[in-house]
Amino acid sequence: MSRATTNDHSAVPHAADSHDMIRVHGARENNLRDISVEIPKRRLTVFTGVSGSGKSSLVFDTVAAESQRLINETYSAFVQGFMPAAARPDVDVLDGLTTVIAVDQQRMGGDPRSTVGTATDANAMLRILFSRLGAPHIGGPKAYSFNVASVSGAGAVTLERGGQKVKERREFSVTGGMCPRCEGRGTVTDLDLTQLFDDSKSLNEGALTVPGYKPGGWNHRLYSESGLFDPDRPIRSFTKKQLADFLHREPVRMKIAGINMTYEGLLPRIRKSMLAKDKEAMQPHIREFVERAVTFTTCPDCEGTRLSAGARSSKIKGISIADACAMQISDLAKWVSGLDEPSVAPLLAKLRHTLDSFVEIGLGYLSLDRAAGTLSGGEAQRVKMIRHLGSALTDVTYVFDEPTTGLHPHDIQRMNGLLLRLRDKGNTVLVVEHKPEVIAIADHVVDLGPGAGAAGGTVCFEGGVEGLRSSGTVTGRHFDDRAALKESLREPSGVLEIRGASAHNLRGVDVDVPLGVLTVVTGVAGSGKSSLIHGSVPASAGVVSVDQTPIRGSRRSNPATYTGLLEPVRKAFAKANGVKPALFSANSEGACPTCNGAGVVYTDLAMMAGVATTCEDCEGKRFDASVLEYRLGGRDISEVLEMPVAEAAEFFGSGEARTPAAHRILERLVDVGLGYLTLGQPLTTLSGGERQRLKLATHMGEKGGIYVLDEPTAGLHLADVEHLLGLLDRLVDSGKSVIVIEHHQAVMAHADRIIDLGPGAGHDGGRIVFEGTPAELVAARSTLTGEHLAAYVGA
Repeated sequence: MSRATTNDHSAVPHAADSHDMIRVHGARENNLRDISVEIPKRRLTVFTGVSGSGKSSLVFDTVAAESQRLINETYSAFVQGFMPAAARPDVDVLDGLTTVIAVDQQRMGGDPRSTVGTATDANAMLRILFSRLGAPHIGGPKAYSFNVASVSGAGAVTLERGGQKVKERREFSVTGGMCPRCEGRGTVTDLDLTQLFDDSKSLNEGALTVPGYKPGGWNHRLYSESGLFDPDRPIRSFTKKQLADFLHREPVRMKIAGINMTYEGLLPRIRKSMLAKDKEAMQPHIREFVERAVTFTTCPDCEGTRLSAGARSSKIKGISIADACAMQISDLAKWVSGLDEPSVAPLLAKLRHTLDSFVEIGLGYLSLDRAAGTLSGGEAQRVKMIRHLGSALTDVTYVFDEPTTGLHPHDIQRMNGLLLRLRDKGNTVLVVEHKPEVIAIADHVVDLGPGAGAAGGTVCFEGGVEGLRSSGTVTGRHFDDRAALKESLREPSGVLEIRGASAHNLRGVDVDVPLGVLTVVTGVAGSGKSSLIHGSVPASAGVVSVDQTPIRGSRRSNPATYTGLLEPVRKAFAKANGVKPALFSANSEGACPTCNGAGVVYTDLAMMAGVATTCEDCEGKRFDASVLEYRLGGRDISEVLEMPVAEAAEFFGSGEARTPAAHRILERLVDVGLGYLTLGQPLTTLSGGERQRLKLATHMGEKGGIYVLDEPTAGLHLADVEHLLGLLDRLVDSGKSVIVIEHHQAVMAHADRIIDLGPGAGHDGGRIVFEGTPAELVAARSTLTGEHLAAYVGA
């Protein structure tokens, strides 16, 4: 059969090739103002704009969210019932979407059993490897898992066979790798008895020092009137049995003070009533007691490896799975490469690829047993990237949220190479980013703004990088900004001595951190910066630490509740109107009874997206109608919560509504550049940069002589960095010592002193490679940081 000849239609493009754009029309999600953009497919598009201008709203909450929703709709209703239901984004048209893989900066779960190895499947492959090659052989992959406990049991089961019910004895056993003492956590908690009671006193003399256990209260009477020991006798003179009853006795019903009550030893009672709760949700005095009384120590049985003795005894070439997980990943990759076993060749190839991806992405300094909750936002994002690096998928849309966060300038080039590689495989790559080094490699730029919050949400520029430079937008004007080295430097007023610091990869570091000046601690990712400052600066030094831990809060939380601003505002309203402060809280007595103060009424539609409709009674104001009749300075409480911070600062600064306590908090919010936020805006709608600055403003009110900031430029636009430098200067000029852990060259150039760690990451770091002024670092060019800072300032 002859093959038919085909005409050459190269001049006429195929219909399928016309879908080369992702078209967004009429996007109104969060602060977006009915915008329309066309994003080219199979290109690298960078979205820029000041923090809060709407970048994440467009990329994550509109494009990525709708792609995910449409994919979820392809599953059966039964499967969708187990998946989170999302509403369609507020947009008129979304056309040309492809499957989106979103790699965001959400921190990984803080579960103590979650590690880098479990989060990336590297542990799963290692467990299979040891179950096949480990000697002695102890069982299947579960025997090497610290999440599986060893259990066994026996009993009778009833079966129906041939119309007859037959009883048979059955036995089962599961060999797990979990350490039985710490239950796979690696640490055990102990209660410090000296913090619970004074053993030189008797119960009636007030021996118990636990909050809520004062003499006369029921918690105290439970012990003093139990009859198990003499309440007038000092605790140190109790017999062994009396001390065991007092501290450890199992729950037992007994009559105490004429009432039937459950008596329980002091230790299990405190564990249940206090230690089982989330520490963040505790009252301040109870949280302080728990932090004082509870000690976390490495499990003595497994030595922190989380694994049972059996799992640790099985080895391959002298290495156990615990040893393998504790190795630096770059070293583990070399060890795995040296294994040559044809029977597990596919497994070894996949494991090698995963470990090599860690090294390639700049995370070779981690170990697989590192707790996932201890990773920074940038590290967590790069760990999530690992599973996508060798993917054979093409025509996928990859969405990244500031992938250079936490990266030294030396590592940014490597990240750029990865983004370009993903694009060159035929994928669409969308990046939300502020760093000019990343914007420079873009095929297409979308600049949002012009301002933040209500002043943003419009497209200021679309086009190439050269067009952005000459566009006149905020990003265009600041694109080539380079901070110069400071001409006059402050002299330190003293030093904070750190001696023999050895946390994580630090190698017995001795350093004098200058006080009374702006000190920047820098070095490549993984060199030991956070370990040195967070792990070695004593708490007694009066340190106010602003780290990268995320702000907790529901949609009921807002800047007013988070900063404590609402407290003086409620009191001012109550005093002006002669009523209770609780009326002016949407989470308390003043809440609208229909929506319970939420402002919206939710209707759950099972596997379909729930519907949120504005409450008809309060019209979304969240308060009962009677509460809105009370006014302060001519405004009701809902109108105050709708004010931007800058306007509220004027409102509470003078006139009838003058409230000094509220004004102080609002001034701090303006200082960190959040003057555009409304007081009642839900925390869930804030960007990452906004949340960190909100946290900074809150901590600025604390009394402390030393401020430690962990990468405060994360999520900040080029224009905002200048504002931040001014804020840091004001803090230092007010008599504070400011220590900043930072990679941004503008902050380094602005510092009075620099401490540079390195020279590499992991076991190649952990040493001080430079101490001195920025000018000396640039002149010496002796470190990676020195080279990049010299290039940045044009020296």
